[in-house]
Amino acid sequence: MYKALFILLIALAGLGCSEKPTSEAVEQPPVFKWENATIYFLLTDRFYNGNPENDTNYGRKPDGAVLRSFMGGDLQGITMKIEEGYFDDLGVDAIWFNPPVEQIHGYVDEGTGKTYGYHGYWARDWTAIDPNFGTMEDLKSLVKVAHEHGIRILMDVVVNHTGPVSPEDSQWPDAWVRTSPQCTYTDAASTIACTLVENLPDILTDSDEEVALPDFLIEKWTQEGRLEEEVAELDAFFEKTGYPRAPRFYIMKWLTDYVREMGIDGYRVDTAKHTEASIWGELYKLASEAFKDWKSTSPAEVLDDEDFFMVGEVYGYGIQNGQNYFYNAEDSVNFFENGFKSLINFSMKGDAGRVPEEVFSYYANQLSTVLSGYTVLNYVSSHDDGGPFDRERTNGYLAGTMLMLTPGQAQIYYGDETSRPLQAEGAQGDANLRTMMNWADLDTPEVQGLLSHWQRLGQFRKDHVAVGAGKHQLMNETPYTFSRTYSDAATGDRVIVVMDNDGSAVNSEGIFEDGERVTNYYTGETTDVANGEISFEEGVGLLLIGRRP
Repeated sequence: MYKALFILLIALAGLGCSEKPTSEAVEQPPVFKWENATIYFLLTDRFYNGNPENDTNYGRKPDGAVLRSFMGGDLQGITMKIEEGYFDDLGVDAIWFNPPVEQIHGYVDEGTGKTYGYHGYWARDWTAIDPNFGTMEDLKSLVKVAHEHGIRILMDVVVNHTGPVSPEDSQWPDAWVRTSPQCTYTDAASTIACTLVENLPDILTDSDEEVALPDFLIEKWTQEGRLEEEVAELDAFFEKTGYPRAPRFYIMKWLTDYVREMGIDGYRVDTAKHTEASIWGELYKLASEAFKDWKSTSPAEVLDDEDFFMVGEVYGYGIQNGQNYFYNAEDSVNFFENGFKSLINFSMKGDAGRVPEEVFSYYANQLSTVLSGYTVLNYVSSHDDGGPFDRERTNGYLAGTMLMLTPGQAQIYYGDETSRPLQAEGAQGDANLRTMMNWADLDTPEVQGLLSHWQRLGQFRKDHVAVGAGKHQLMNETPYTFSRTYSDAATGDRVIVVMDNDGSAVNSEGIFEDGERVTNYYTGETTDVANGEISFEEGVGLLLIGRRP
């Protein structure tokens, strides 16, 4: 009954929310902590087409299976939406997009139809941007514009594998990759020293044997007129670091170049559990040095004092695992000790439908005890999780409320906030999760109302580090009321949330003092605390109470 009532009231709270609440001027920027970040994850090709002239390259054609060809989205499109303020309105702190590096030129069929590398995870050349996504200058512009909006950029990186072999794309040399056996996932060895699927060559990340550059890269860089420059940079890198010319260190050099040159703020690491955990500590060390170098040469663009940030995709990890991921009952590893501040939490999609207090109190306890000093990235849908919460998109208000108010980081997958369909007629497998962003639906009252709901929650998170990183305390069961408080040497923050308020005054219970001016972020209404209570004229439904920065 409690759960049903909660769902009903959240849905009712969203009615008539097509306009954003008014707000007082913010006098100073909110405090940013990665532990409270709202991260927007998008597939570049499926988001927005900013430059139709780059839609066709390398002879690629729109002849793939349903939703398995390149469809036009690009880096310029992301930049345009940043400039329009779309992410600002959502309260987004960071944007994570799929790897932008040059993909295989051809196509393969993994059993789900003819597929091109539109998703970015089939690298051909880590040193180049795929022209279907844009240019190196497009990426630099994106990062610069994002920073101007106070938004950080997470680059999705792959060290585990190359792209598959196709008629147009040769295999990387045997000294670089293994092509068998295929992973069986029964223990660490059968998850790491193997290929994820057939025809996805696995980088020999465990090898310290020195290897030469592949002939195809030498030929490519020669044709592009940059062989001498690339080789000189590699020579300088290996001389400076003392690392062997092993496959993983070539790739790490190429990936950290983006950090040093552009100020990429962090990595989302793909397939992290499919390599030796220790390599991520090596990557983090190099990326941190590169980030410091960028900060020293670009002081005017630096957003804060936060360190380089890494979040890992350890597929199947859940917050209940604490710091350990278990390959099986006896075989585990601590990825947090190897460069990661956060891991993607695969449990949230199931927890989103549970009683809120059970979820909130458990997550807060885990983060303050066994995960102290770290965090998790929560999500309700994603690009490769075939069991998302609310696949039919019938509970968008509940999805937003639970995701954005659960302790930890929040990952908005593009279109969570607009009910973008997660199914498409004729599509197979993960292609269903990768439909085009439904921009046209923003003209409908239903989607406007849902988007406004997510925006209000996002602005609340952005202004209040306590939401994702604070101490959780149940204040009242009916109406369900809780507080979050956060403090460190430089920051203090307090909020109260009421999920199903009937219009009654809210007892501040020492969270706010009499005379303090507070705002309900869900309506924009502001009032003063009096006699230990907070009263709003528009005090029905969801209350997001905090002081504006």
